[in-house]
This record gives sequence, C-alpha cells and structure tokens, in this order.
Amino acid sequence: MAHQSMDILSKVLEQTAKVVEEKLDAQMSKLNEIDEDDLERLKERRLEALKKAQKQKQEWLNKGHGEYREISSEKDFFGEVKDSKNVVCHFYKGSTFRCKILDKHLTILAKKHVETKFITLNVDKAPFLTDRLRIKVIPTMCLLIDGKTKDYVVGFTDMGNTDEFSTEMLEWRLGCADVINYSGNLMEPPTGPVRSGTKFTKVDKKTIRGRTYDSDSDSD
Repeated sequence: MAHQSMDILSKVLEQTAKVVEEKLDAQMSKLNEIDEDDLERLKERRLEALKKAQKQKQEWLNKGHGEYREISSEKDFFGEVKDSKNVVCHFYKGSTFRCKILDKHLTILAKKHVETKFITLNVDKAPFLTDRLRIKVIPTMCLLIDGKTKDYVVGFTDMGNTDEFSTEMLEWRLGCADVINYSGNLMEPPTGPVRSGTKFTKVDKKTIRGRTYDSDSDSD
C-alpha cells in the first residue's frame, strides 16, 4: 500500500515538473523571438519613463515638496494648496506637546512621499481659516486633494489613541485618504507596539464642529 502511494506521488511530482518545464520553455521561446529592434524599443520606453518620472519629481521639489515646512499665514495656505495636487497641512499651537510629536513624523514622511506637500500652520496666525474649516481640536491635519478638503485627522485617535504611534501608522492613515501613494495594505493598520487597551477608529470622513479649538494634549 505504501509502495503504491509512493508511485502515485512520484507521478504527480513528475507531471507538475513537466508543466513547469513547459511554461519555462514557452517563456524562453518568447524571449528568443524578441529581435534587436524590439529590445531597443523596450529600452527607449524604459528610458522615457525614467525621464518623465525625474521631471515630475523635480517639478514637485520646485513647488516645495520633499520637506516639511511652516507657512507664515493663511494667505500663504491658499497659495500652497492651489499649487499642488496633494497637500497635508498640520494646524498646530506651540503650547501643545502633541503637535511636536506630529512634527517628528511629518518631517520623515515629507522626505519619503515627494508626491505630496507637507506644511504646518500656527492656528493663532490663521483665525479666519481655522474658523472656516471648523477646527476645534489641536493637533488637526487637513488633507487636501486638488484644492479641496478630502479628510481630517483629528488628534491621535486614528493612530491608536496613543502618543507612541509609529511613523508607519500615520503613513497608513494618510494612505487611507489617498493623499499619498501608499504601497502597503490599506485594509488594516501596520503592526507595531501598541499600549494596553488601545483601539483603532474606523477611518471615515469627519466633520469638525465648533468655532474654538482645544488642545488635545489636555485630554484623551
């Protein structure tokens, strides 16, 4: 009985190997059919794609992408947003320590995601804008695409409601809003150290109510 089972397994392995070999032969045959002109055209298309990507990157850098910058007024905000397709704006107060935590992560992401502009604005210098956007909790990030507000990240709730969230966690959250080119799995947040009792909030578009803003560092 055991000998019969070994014979069946051997035949299955032999058939599998034959199928794989046939697929490899077919691929090699296709490669052999490519002549020098085809290879040259492939090289030209690849080179053209690289040139286009480099040109796009340089355009982004010229617009202030690639670094996390503070803008001085709400007037500058409208110009910055109009100039770029994807923008992340962190509204902060100097007295709120959680804003400094966010600054650290945004500095890293600005260098990694050159396709997006990362800026920060002091709410005390932008009373009209904070009132118009109904920003109440500090820190709040406004995520904009094509000059329109796509989403808000209010406090640290969406990053696990902890001050110790990772840069990858914030990157995932921004990816959920399509404001950056995220290459990970959007269906679940990245794994990492999470404090006991931490919960993740379902990512939905938010409406922020209220005309005054409170420091998120004062309460959880």
